[in-house]
Amino acid sequence: MPTLTRKEAPESSKDYSDVLDFVSSEKLSIPDLWWFHRIDVGMKRRTLHCLGYWTAFGKRLMDIVISAVAIVLLLPVMVCVAIAVKLTSKGPIIFSQTRVGLNLRQPGKDRRLENVGPPEGEEDRRDPEADRRRAFTYGRHFTLYKFRTMRTDAEKDGAQFAVAGDNRVTSIGRFLRKTRLDELPQLWNVLKGEMSLVGPRPERPEFMEELSSKIPNYLDRLGLKPGLTGVAQILNGYDNEIESFKRKVSYDLHYLQNCTVYNDFKILVRTIAVVATGSGAL
Repeated sequence: MPTLTRKEAPESSKDYSDVLDFVSSEKLSIPDLWWFHRIDVGMKRRTLHCLGYWTAFGKRLMDIVISAVAIVLLLPVMVCVAIAVKLTSKGPIIFSQTRVGLNLRQPGKDRRLENVGPPEGEEDRRDPEADRRRAFTYGRHFTLYKFRTMRTDAEKDGAQFAVAGDNRVTSIGRFLRKTRLDELPQLWNVLKGEMSLVGPRPERPEFMEELSSKIPNYLDRLGLKPGLTGVAQILNGYDNEIESFKRKVSYDLHYLQNCTVYNDFKILVRTIAVVATGSGAL
């Protein structure tokens, strides 16, 4: 498996320097994305505001059209999945969970928190728990929807990552995860504009502090809307260890720098192959 090296970056641009430094410093080995079209924008992209107008417009238009059409065409499939979930285990059909999405501010310290408090010498009588400005949430929180694949008591001991052979997964849940059918309700998230068809995978807020403290540039990946699929999703699969998350960061930063409608289309086509083979499923 070839390693991404500095020589692969366009000589006329330093766009990939952060990605390459991160890959080198973490001693990561990631495949050469020969099918992925690289662009030279002459700048480092940080958020979706750095995308050109037509790229942003085309990406959103594709999200709306494809998600709407897919919801209509796949409705019979989703009804069958819903029935299967209901008949094979106790609990709700749809599983909803808070995830962290787009962050258009610079990662790091939230400047809105500076000088928040009473004048010097006066007592602060506000309830810290009630002051939402005191909480740095990393990005916009939204509710992500999936078909339930685990028992209702799966997290009775607290939030935890899924692992291979996880005994919390239901019988039908293993099939749904392998075929990615459990992800279909997220088409609604895409249609609403909370997610995009292609982008970084949204993470749970419970894990953000640990991941951002252990992995350099982790918060930089929040500059785009989270995606139903993406480079990291089709090449890295599910994440349940730090090394896997580090690889995901390199993929996500690479995608951010080269985000185009053409690349999104390529990723969607490759996603079909991943779904057909069940690659990377837990």
